[in-house]
Amino acid sequence: MRYEVKIENLDTIAEYWQDARSRLKWDCIFVLPGWIRSWWQAFGADDDLCLLSARDDNEVIGIAPFMVRNRSAHLIGDRDVCDYLDFVVAPEKETVFFNVIIDYLREKDITCLNLAPARHGSVVCTLLSNEIVRDCGCDVAVDQEEVLVEMELPDSWEAYLASLSTKQRREVKRKLKKLNNMGKVDYRVGDGAAEIDIFLGLFTKNKEGKAAFMTPKMQSFFKSLAQSMAEIGILRIGVLALDSLPVAAVMCFDHDGVVYLYNSAYDTQYGYLSVGLISKILCIKDSIEKGSKSFNFLKGAEEYKYRLGGVEVPVYNFRINL
Repeated sequence: MRYEVKIENLDTIAEYWQDARSRLKWDCIFVLPGWIRSWWQAFGADDDLCLLSARDDNEVIGIAPFMVRNRSAHLIGDRDVCDYLDFVVAPEKETVFFNVIIDYLREKDITCLNLAPARHGSVVCTLLSNEIVRDCGCDVAVDQEEVLVEMELPDSWEAYLASLSTKQRREVKRKLKKLNNMGKVDYRVGDGAAEIDIFLGLFTKNKEGKAAFMTPKMQSFFKSLAQSMAEIGILRIGVLALDSLPVAAVMCFDHDGVVYLYNSAYDTQYGYLSVGLISKILCIKDSIEKGSKSFNFLKGAEEYKYRLGGVEVPVYNFRINL
């Protein structure tokens, strides 16, 4: 076998994603080619792009989406808009992929590798929790950064409600009833420009800290990301309307049976009706009805996630001195 590393670009990794023959496992939405492209165009000006593929003869066995600054390599992305990051690797090729990439980085005089944030169970965590790193002569520092919250979904909405505590089940029903008593309630899911405009517009009507997050640069990123994810069929924007007026929205991605709740916004005028929380509840209901197997609330330990059935998954920082 002949292993080598090749420098790729944003177009070639998109081709690997589209190649039906490829065995690469693209199970992290934050390293899909469209996501990387949108992030890089918005935030990558201060770094050097370093997209690497590891190959076994002519077969691509893995992709390391790096950016480089001052002899330090990082996975492309940042904590503000990427909940966790990872390598893209073919099954059972993880060890050889890592060894080949480490050898290449050393040859290029890279002295530090930052693999963060990385969720428990990811390729990064699996590789760095065994003997591979020590065998490479690397020094690893690790600390838990945060948690994400996710849950398996049952087959029906009734089964989901039954899985909640008695108190929480009553609370969900009470909030839904209260909102329905205020007028005509509609929850619809779309993936077009109209929905992303509604979503972004609601940010300006949200609490001050969240509204401040949506700077013009961030808004441009969200629009680019929405377009990229819509093109590959995984964007879902749920809009909650009261008497035809949008009062809350959720931006989600539906990928390989998992719905990722990426962000949300609501009109604070309707906060007393819990429209922000209800939009998430109805998103869960819609996900169940469409046959999704898992719901990922993503990073953050907000109490509502646990009340709605979520379970913690650790998120780590790894720093490797080469």
